[in-house]
Amino acid sequence: MNLNLGNCDAARVNKDRISELMGVPLVQGVYRYAHKIDNLNDSSEKSKAEGAVFAAAILPRLHACNSNSAQIVYNNMKVGAVSTSFQDVKSAFEANYACMGITCADVGNLYNSDANTFFTGLSQCVDKSPLNLDRIAGYLPGTNVVDHSLIDLDQKAIEEQIKVGTAESFNVARKIYEEGGHSKSFAEITLDTALVNPVNKGTSVIGESADGAWVYGSVMADYESNTRDIKVQYTVDADNSRVCYVGGLPSDKVDTSGCLMEVGSITISGQGAFNYQANNQGYNKNARTIQAFSTAAQSKMYEDCPGCPYKDFKQYYDYYGEFDYANKWILAAAQGSSTSFKNGNADFTSYDFIGRGEAFKKGTAYMSVWMYVIRELEDAIDDCNVECNIDNCNEDAVHAWDEGVAFYAGAEEGSDGSGSGALLYSLADKRCANFKTCGPEGDSVSGTSNINIKIFSEFAAGQMNLNLGNCDAARVNKDRISELMGVPLVQGVLRYAHKIDSLADNSEKSKAEGAVFAAAILPRLHACSPGAAATVYENMKVGATSTSLSAVKSAFEKNLVCMGMTGDDVGGVYDVDAGAFFLGAAPMNENETSGGVNILGIVLGSVLGGVALIAMFGFLYMMKREKAGNPMFKNPDEVIA
Repeated sequence: MNLNLGNCDAARVNKDRISELMGVPLVQGVYRYAHKIDNLNDSSEKSKAEGAVFAAAILPRLHACNSNSAQIVYNNMKVGAVSTSFQDVKSAFEANYACMGITCADVGNLYNSDANTFFTGLSQCVDKSPLNLDRIAGYLPGTNVVDHSLIDLDQKAIEEQIKVGTAESFNVARKIYEEGGHSKSFAEITLDTALVNPVNKGTSVIGESADGAWVYGSVMADYESNTRDIKVQYTVDADNSRVCYVGGLPSDKVDTSGCLMEVGSITISGQGAFNYQANNQGYNKNARTIQAFSTAAQSKMYEDCPGCPYKDFKQYYDYYGEFDYANKWILAAAQGSSTSFKNGNADFTSYDFIGRGEAFKKGTAYMSVWMYVIRELEDAIDDCNVECNIDNCNEDAVHAWDEGVAFYAGAEEGSDGSGSGALLYSLADKRCANFKTCGPEGDSVSGTSNINIKIFSEFAAGQMNLNLGNCDAARVNKDRISELMGVPLVQGVLRYAHKIDSLADNSEKSKAEGAVFAAAILPRLHACSPGAAATVYENMKVGATSTSLSAVKSAFEKNLVCMGMTGDDVGGVYDVDAGAFFLGAAPMNENETSGGVNILGIVLGSVLGGVALIAMFGFLYMMKREKAGNPMFKNPDEVIA
């Protein structure tokens, strides 16, 4: 019908759907014979051959979705396969149903006609989103960033060790900070025989764990022929039950169920099978660490990026005078030493484990990770191509943007944001309860932070703009996200200034928390007003002799507009028991002052100045008329006469 009517595009949709559905009987054929061979012990040549030809008929489509999955099916169903695992074959297909355009309902389950029921013992099929992607606190990523989101497990592991409060536990926390544990795990192995042909970064790899389970990964770099030493990064998807958690984790937290065995065989896509052995004792490592977010800043945020130096990072570098300012703060807190910054120094030598721990763990999340989120958004804009006119042209840009979201929220927040994370999403939700800025209207003490609601709206809009090649619009989204990310930091400073000053809480814990929140936002305030930043620093620094909430609040209030915030964004320190804001801690008013200059004064001055200017010109005009003998105002009698 569509062809008869000339609806060519609609006919294309019909054809594509037909093609997808034509694959269903082929998948069913693979399942039928994998089940017969494995579960029913049918080792006949006939059944094995039938399984092999069904697999051959559908493997290219599966390979186009996921080469690892295709390799698994091939290894199990090929002519001459030494063994067949029905569950492995089934799992490999099911993980890619969405990509293949089919569903669990389309394929169904194996039916035992003799018993008039389905075969027992078969796992239930559940449809997954494309690429096995989970939402991140409500945000649907366009690329797989599950592995990136696991960085919050490093943060949690660091916090667990700091909580113990001993020299040994602090050393373990530092080791996790420096070596990671959960994100971007990889293996360093040596092949028994060298590569015959070059291998490109991202090429799929399949091997086995120590207990014989499949392990999936990809080559971490481009390798030339004759290479024997290679790195294999482990693939992480949302439904992974096996993981490779190593790095700097203590022995009781290490999980190698998803790591390659120490000596074994891997299959490299397009290259074949290779025997290998680990090239060192600690061959499983992590390439992504919270420390590297800071130590790589000079290259990734200031010198070697298309948009370098990034505006936000430059403010922090200009203030601290160090590219890895976050790392230096964190290490000083971990060690109990002092920093040597251009501005904003901290001397932790007088702090015990309590104060140092607060500065350490909040420094990792609110200084190192915080800036790296912004870096990923900037990187996305660097990758954005305004001339894209084909699908996935801006995939690199969207991937970088998705990474930023993953680092902002982390895996533990869950798909809807109701989890228990340890990064910036969690911070915003904590502070909104203290400042009555939760909920869609920002007027509640419970629920999702209004800041998170606004930021995730910008995240979604930014992703859409990148997909459409609207790079300038994505820049606007990024800038607004950056401004809003500063709000919980300001709230943190005000919360602890209030505790120390108004509630007379002189504990090391509160003072350290106030100091690290200040350290995380001072460079941005300094970019607006060095004097205001100096006021906040003197009141909140490590070792401050006194703290004035009024002075701190005033310093921020005068610069809210410059910092891209409003009084409603920040709110006030709220007393839940009294149902009112604490005295002296009510919400700020950004309309009072901006950048240290009175806005009302500017408006009134402009109006009065304009009136004066008009009056002056009017007076000069009148004088000119008088001199010409034609005054503007005459005696009434003279006019009548």
